[in-house]
Amino acid sequence: MPDITDRTKKVREGEELDLAAVEKFLTDNVPGLSGKLEIEQFPSGHSNLTYLARMGERDMVLRRPPFGSKVKTAHDMGREYKVLSALHPVYSCAPRPLAFCEDESIIGSRFYVMERIKGVILRKELPKGLDFTPEIAGRLSESFIKNLAVMHAIDYEAAGLGDLGKPEGYLNRQVEGWAKRYAGSQTDEIKEIDDTVDWLRERLPASPAPTLVHNDYKYDNIILDANDVTRIIGVLDWEMSTIGDPLTDLGAALGYWVQDDDPPMHKMNAFGPTYAKGSYTRRQLADRYAELTGRDVSNVHYYVVFASFKLLVIIQQIYYRYHQGLTQDERFAGLVNLVKLLAQTGVELIERNEI
Repeated sequence: MPDITDRTKKVREGEELDLAAVEKFLTDNVPGLSGKLEIEQFPSGHSNLTYLARMGERDMVLRRPPFGSKVKTAHDMGREYKVLSALHPVYSCAPRPLAFCEDESIIGSRFYVMERIKGVILRKELPKGLDFTPEIAGRLSESFIKNLAVMHAIDYEAAGLGDLGKPEGYLNRQVEGWAKRYAGSQTDEIKEIDDTVDWLRERLPASPAPTLVHNDYKYDNIILDANDVTRIIGVLDWEMSTIGDPLTDLGAALGYWVQDDDPPMHKMNAFGPTYAKGSYTRRQLADRYAELTGRDVSNVHYYVVFASFKLLVIIQQIYYRYHQGLTQDERFAGLVNLVKLLAQTGVELIERNEI
């Protein structure tokens, strides 16, 4: 059977770490390590930088903020480490954190290290050798939405995460906060974005009871068992997690979920094979979530529009770093075109009044 687990590459130029400093920190703070440190990089992802740190037979993952980030609150390593420390004992798919470093002099920022969960991550291009049949696509769709329901059922108070967020007024703060982030990283005049923000403000719904919210739940943030790719063994990227309206999580998952009848341009920018034959549609995912949780999803359209806007802002912030010369990563050069596509998508979602 071919090896379809997630692969690393050589560290990108300009994103290197001080090996000696990192090795000393690891040996001082992670018990049982031996051998020479080797560092490679997980090349995908557009936000926090993720490295494979190997010492002897031990594989660890190091996370640090991106170079040149303008939005410091979006890359709080201490907060992400706290979330994983509380979550891992009650939710095994959350990676086990190993050490947190507050000393920015070591690599130029705060960072943390966690245990590696070795498995498969599905992105736009499937791993070579993976036969992603309609049966597998359907079973994975079911696992995907069931896992979201499981995350929303976690007793966050008992886990020690009661102070992670402020549920009262959460959705309003989200809309205003993301509008402010867009204004702070804007590079082009795009009228559709202003229209979408006005629509979101005017139609703010009442939220259900709060839950833990991941805030970035999609295929390329879950790790699958290499022997059964319909089984989820890890969930990554908890940097935006909080306590709030669970339907924002559902809306985000649906916003990322490109289905078979979507335009070709959307499929080109999909975050995984969600439109493969046998996959659930967005409506099937929403209805299944309602069955699993008992929550009313009749207003989920609003949350999908908001998710589309939020994704637009995240991509705009990344493009802003490139536009300002704060990163040389050429993957970001054309992201403004994706921002414009998502702006149009938001308007179309509003006009269609469906997901």
